[in-house]
Amino acid sequence: MIELLEQSHDNRLAFRISGKVSKEEEKEWIKRFENIIERYGKFRVMVILDESAKWGIEAGIDDLKFAITHVKNFEKLAIISTSKVMKTLVAIDAFFASFMNIGEKHFTPDQTDEAWQWLEQ
Repeated sequence: MIELLEQSHDNRLAFRISGKVSKEEEKEWIKRFENIIERYGKFRVMVILDESAKWGIEAGIDDLKFAITHVKNFEKLAIISTSKVMKTLVAIDAFFASFMNIGEKHFTPDQTDEAWQWLEQ
């Protein structure tokens, strides 16, 4: 399930993802980003990943296609999770993202306010 959080505004989006993300939810999520891109060009996003968050193969492929196609539209990405694996993956990805002027950071759930402040800066 993908839930848009209330602090979202303009080109700054916050989501909580829990359970399995369906292909239909992924399509709706991508459409929201495409609308933001049309209006603002770039976006900043905070994603809170619940421990139960997972993608089906089709949704995951759609997500990857979108990210590759729209990499120039990412400005900042804050990933919030308790997963040490996710923390490592974000650190690796952040290195490569920095070459494209994309800020990317991992935060823990107790740092949600800090993550949003970083996103807003």
